[in-house]
Amino acid sequence: MDDPVIRRAVRDDCAAILAIYNEAVLTTTASYDLEPRSLEHRLQWFDAHLAQNLPVFVATLQGTVVGWSSLSRYHDRFGYRFTCENSIYIASAHRGRGLGARLLAPLIEAAHNLGLHTIIAAVDASNDASLRLHLRQGFVECGRFREVGHKFDRWLDVVYLQRMV
Repeated sequence: MDDPVIRRAVRDDCAAILAIYNEAVLTTTASYDLEPRSLEHRLQWFDAHLAQNLPVFVATLQGTVVGWSSLSRYHDRFGYRFTCENSIYIASAHRGRGLGARLLAPLIEAAHNLGLHTIIAAVDASNDASLRLHLRQGFVECGRFREVGHKFDRWLDVVYLQRMV
């Protein structure tokens, strides 16, 4: 595999980001969304991240976006202002090649540079690759909620992990 380029996302990346996300929605439990999102929704999401100074990164191979990551506000209440939540999605054809770690590292650095204190990851309990990724990057499991999601006709558990920045 060529070496991926990790860079800040630009608005023109939103269609590719959306395609990767929607593929995960339709085929995995990485997201508990049940229906694909629209480009308009993803553009609003991106613009909100820019307005809040929250980073979005993409991984490209030969100019094609093959994965993305972001930090989002954990909660709207002011007391949570130093806590964020991460998201990482990789195109199905490129999973298992180390792109998740390459996309998580700049999120950790960005959180530190933004003066954030804690990064939260909410991961489907059956997503072993994401759990291993987060644990290898210094996250620790801090909670497990049983049967809080329902997708593909089954109940799903969520594991919460956190990393102090």
